[in-house]
Amino acid sequence: MRVLVISDVHSNLTALESVLDVARPFQALWCLGDTVGYGPDPNECVELIRSFPNLTCLIGNHDQAALGVIPLTRFNSDAQDSAAWTRRIMSSENIAYLESLPSRLVIDPFTLAHGSPRQPIWEYILDHQSAARNLDDLRTDYCLVGHSHLPLIFHRGTNNGPVSPTVVKWNEPMQLVPQMILNPGSVGQPRDLDPRAAYSILDTDNLTWEARRAEYDIAQVQDRIMKAGLPPRLAQRLVAGW
Repeated sequence: MRVLVISDVHSNLTALESVLDVARPFQALWCLGDTVGYGPDPNECVELIRSFPNLTCLIGNHDQAALGVIPLTRFNSDAQDSAAWTRRIMSSENIAYLESLPSRLVIDPFTLAHGSPRQPIWEYILDHQSAARNLDDLRTDYCLVGHSHLPLIFHRGTNNGPVSPTVVKWNEPMQLVPQMILNPGSVGQPRDLDPRAAYSILDTDNLTWEARRAEYDIAQVQDRIMKAGLPPRLAQRLVAGW
């Protein structure tokens, strides 16, 4: 099965539409959380993702902030302002949908989590130490995470052996081997200094992972951010991918 794996859409409808367009054909959509937050299109992004029949979707920390589950004081000022704004304009149907989402689940041989399998909402997997701690507890061969907005891959070659980062190769299917943690990066707010939307294609039959990018009209999104009265920095950072 060909699966489109996305994360951290962050209310960026233009980026999401671009990814969905260039990634076709795919038979399933796996979204690793943070559909809302930061961007100007929360209702539109939730509704578009909800429209896919073969969908698996998780809840992330910014989704929970918009629901009032996490205190806004745990976020920086830009994230606080965007979460409060998102909460005000979200429809009751979309709020109910986000409330129904799990923070972690298993689709064997994959564990899916927003942050990490140990702490699905908050923990970042950014280095080999945090990857090793999570692989110690992992009960499946592979783990897919988002949260950091960075396309990353970590691999442990032997049981209890060292964990090392794996170079992300773009537009080239990579063969998966057991004990891997994979992050597709962010659709709506990349932070690896590449402003293009990041996503991955997972082939569950052949066990391959292909990291990809998609161009989108950033200026259009920036204009909607400013018209919504959201913090200007949220518009500025999209241009450089930070």
